[in-house]
Amino acid sequence: MEMIAASKMRRAQERVLAGRPYAEKLLSVLGNLSGQSDEVEDLHPLLEKRDVRNIRILHVTPDRGLTGGLNSNLNRRASQFVLEEEHPVSAVTVGKKGRDFLVRYGQDVTASFTDMGDKFTVADIQPMTRLISDAYTAEQVDRVYLIYAEFVSMTVQRPVVRQLLPIEPAVAVEGAEVSRAGYIYEPDPAGVLRQLLPRFVDVQVYQALLEATASEHASRMVAMRNATDSANEMIQDLTLEMNKVRQATITAELLDLTGGVVALET
Repeated sequence: MEMIAASKMRRAQERVLAGRPYAEKLLSVLGNLSGQSDEVEDLHPLLEKRDVRNIRILHVTPDRGLTGGLNSNLNRRASQFVLEEEHPVSAVTVGKKGRDFLVRYGQDVTASFTDMGDKFTVADIQPMTRLISDAYTAEQVDRVYLIYAEFVSMTVQRPVVRQLLPIEPAVAVEGAEVSRAGYIYEPDPAGVLRQLLPRFVDVQVYQALLEATASEHASRMVAMRNATDSANEMIQDLTLEMNKVRQATITAELLDLTGGVVALET
């Protein structure tokens, strides 16, 4: 299981690293587009900010266990988020572990997606992004958050909470001021935004699932390696104990024989 997880983890890690530059560049383009107009919030409903009455989370977890503390850390982070919020929270889950946890504790789960596998594409995640976007556009929810495991390294997978909707392109470009340079967009900034914003939601969710998949396989590989080491250590301890018992038994039998011989001689 460790070797299988290692091979899957390498492919998942390659996909994560390949997808990050695209997601970052898309953030940069949205940030620049938002700087072209002072009324960018009026151009698309996904940019609309309103008073928060209902919140929805997209909770991404693995379908299976044997991943060390990954599942419990993700579910603990989701429960902490729900408890800290003053407004009602509903959930869309990706993965059986998160779904089972939220249902067990009576959380409102509006939709669940399972068995996504490792080879999903952007087209595969569009039903869930469309469900979330439609609910936000219809004002059924006023804010949407992503909860998933961010792949940091082989040994570190960090549960994160990230706002998905409303989209805040100017804030999303971390460490950089929004440029108001005179870029020319065709047909116009509003038209480009109308095409990019739904794509932005798709890419953000897709990248979150890539991160979660890489984190799952890395965590499983480490967990199985620790299990193997523990099993080998247990085998050594039990073998040593067995040898001690066998040696003690042989010694006791030799003492009995020696005692019998001495008794016969006397």
